[in-house]
Amino acid sequence: MNPASDLVNKLWRLCALLRKDGITYQQYVTELTYLLFLKMASEQKDEGRIPEQYRWRAITAANEAEVLQRYRQALVDLGNPDKVSDRSVVAIFQNATTVVREPATLRKLIDAIDGLHWFSDERDAFGDAYEGLLQKMAEETKRGAGQYFTPRVLIDVMVNLMQPQPGEVIQDPAAGTGGFLIAADRHMRDATDDYFALSPAQQKFQLGQAIRGIENVPDTFRLLLMNLHLHKIDPDHLDLGDTLSPKGSGTQFKNAGLILTNPPFGPAGGPPTRDDLTITDRVSSYQLPFVEHVIRALRLGGRAAVVVPDNVLFDEGRGKALRQRLMSWCNLHTILRLPTGIFYAQGVKTNVLFFTRADDEAPTKDATEAVWIYDMRSGAPAYGKTNPIRPDDFSEFVKAFGDDPLGRANRTDTGEEGRFRRFTRDEIAARGENLDIHWLKATSDEAEDGLETPEDIAAAIEGHLKLALEEIGALVTDLGGEANASELAEAAE
Repeated sequence: MNPASDLVNKLWRLCALLRKDGITYQQYVTELTYLLFLKMASEQKDEGRIPEQYRWRAITAANEAEVLQRYRQALVDLGNPDKVSDRSVVAIFQNATTVVREPATLRKLIDAIDGLHWFSDERDAFGDAYEGLLQKMAEETKRGAGQYFTPRVLIDVMVNLMQPQPGEVIQDPAAGTGGFLIAADRHMRDATDDYFALSPAQQKFQLGQAIRGIENVPDTFRLLLMNLHLHKIDPDHLDLGDTLSPKGSGTQFKNAGLILTNPPFGPAGGPPTRDDLTITDRVSSYQLPFVEHVIRALRLGGRAAVVVPDNVLFDEGRGKALRQRLMSWCNLHTILRLPTGIFYAQGVKTNVLFFTRADDEAPTKDATEAVWIYDMRSGAPAYGKTNPIRPDDFSEFVKAFGDDPLGRANRTDTGEEGRFRRFTRDEIAARGENLDIHWLKATSDEAEDGLETPEDIAAAIEGHLKLALEEIGALVTDLGGEANASELAEAAE
C-alpha cells in the first residue's frame, strides 16, 4: 500500500474517537491540523518558531491531568502575534480552539499520531497524507464540499494541459484547500529537479512569489495554509479575503501568467462591489463575476483554465455580455463538457473553459476565431462516490487537446458522431453567443438514474434545486428586481 494512503486510513479511523461527541468531519480535520503541525515540526527539526512549552514533546510528556489544558493554552498562544513572531504559525493557529472534551481522548489522538511512521525511503508523507485527509473530508461531507475541494484527477489534467512554467505568477482566486496551487508547484518542481536546476534568483521567485491565492472562508483558509506549508510553499502571497470585494485581494492580484480555479457556484448573497467588474457588477451569483475577474487578472498573453457551471455558457443579459467580452479579449480555444457526478455535489453540470488573454490591451477584433468543444458528458457512466472518475477517463480528451497549452496544436473535428467539434466565431454569434452546444444524445439524466446510494440521490436533487433557484434569481436581477433576487439567493442557501 502507498505509505501516504496507509497513513490516511489510519488517521481517518481515529475520527471515531471524536465523532461520538458530535464532531463534524471538518472539525476533525481541523483538529488534526493543529496536532500534525506540531508533530511535523518535531520530526523535521523545525521547532525554533514554537515556544518550548508547546512543542510536540512537551505536549506528549504532559500527564493526563494536564495534557488538555496545556494543549488548549498552546492553541491560544500560538495564534497570538505578541507571543509568536512567525507569521505562518500565527496564521494557522489564529482563533484556534479544540473540540476535544476529554483528556483521555486527546491522549489517544496524540499517542496514535506519535506512533505512525511518517517517512518512506523517498519522501516524508506529511503533505500527501494531509491531502488525503482533505479528500476524505470532501467525500464524506457532500453538502458544500464542492466549494472547497476539486477532484484530484481533474486538477492534474488541467495543470498538465496548462503546463505551468517557472518564472510566471500562478493564481487561484478561490483557492480552497490549495489543490491547484500545489499541483502547479509540483509540476514545476518535477521539471526542474525540485528547482535546483534554476538560478538562485529564479529559485527565490519560485519559493516566495510565484504561487498566489485567495480564500474567503476562515476555516478553509487555515486548511489551505497548512496544506501549502506541508508542501513547502511560502504563504506570504496567500490572502484571507473576498476576491469580489475591493477590500479583498482581487484588485491587487493582477498580471497572472496562469490562473487555475474552480470558483464557487450559486447565489452569492449580494452582487460584487469591485468597481472594475463592469459587466457583472449587479450579478448576485459567484460564477459570472469570478470569470470576469479571471479575464481582468490575466497578464497579456496569460492563460487560464476555469471550472464553470452550464449557465455560464447560456445565460442571457450579463451572461451574454460576459461571453462576448471573453471571446473579444481572450482566445477561448477549448471547452470541456464534464460528466455529471464527478463533484461531490451531484447534479451540477460543469465545464472547463480554457482561454488565453490577447497580446493587445484592447484587441481591434475578437481574439477568438473558433471554439473547440469536447463532450465528455454524453453517454458517460454514472460517476459518484462508488464510481469515481479516473485519469484514464480523460485520456481521449488529453490526446485531442494536444501538447500546446495555448490550444494551437493540430486538431481534428470528429464530426457529429464524435466528441470533438470546432465552431467558428461567426457560428457562435449566429447562435446568439450561446456556447451550450451539444450534438450527441444527451444522457446525463440517464447517468443520474444509475446513482445507487441515498446520499448521492439526495445530493443530486439538492443540486438541481439550487441551480433552479439561481437561474430564477438571475432572471429577476436582469429585470431589475435586486431585492427579490437577494431573497431567492438566501432561500437557496
